[in-house]
Amino acid sequence: MRIAFLVAPEGVEQIELTDPWKAASDAGHEPVLVSTASGKIQAFNHLDKADTFPVDEVVGETSAAGFGALVLPGGVANPDFLRMDEKAVGFVREFFEQGRPVAAICHAPWTLVEADVVRGRVLTSWPSLRTDIRNAGGTWVDEQVKICDHGSNKLVTSRKPDDLKAFCDAFLRVFAGEAG
Repeated sequence: MRIAFLVAPEGVEQIELTDPWKAASDAGHEPVLVSTASGKIQAFNHLDKADTFPVDEVVGETSAAGFGALVLPGGVANPDFLRMDEKAVGFVREFFEQGRPVAAICHAPWTLVEADVVRGRVLTSWPSLRTDIRNAGGTWVDEQVKICDHGSNKLVTSRKPDDLKAFCDAFLRVFAGEAG
């Protein structure tokens, strides 16, 4: 299955991109780096620049229909940039409208809040997003990983890099159509 990994041109937390990418690839999926601009994205290790990665597809030139699922890596700046980009927000919303599974870690649910897709859902995130999620109509829980089966698709969320193993295991099960 083709899995979109949506990131901004800079600000993604590198390990939250590379660990899920490797897990998806090792499971036989085709991860695709999607961004708001062509070229390369700049990843970070918290606040320090890390590696760069080549963009495979650009938002606005691709759609959710070309993918089986979506992964939203975190980083503080990454989702803040994405939620300010109308095409990126629309791309995320498409996955929910088409009933495709979505996984988001750390600060990534900010993009979900902007896409207005958390209402009625139970999810987790970095703790500072708790109020934003509640104000958007979601229920925030402090759990390593949360699988929410609400509406026509499943949403997998996780809190932080320390939860990456559980996050990857959960989204791979959900993306494979297995019970949460």
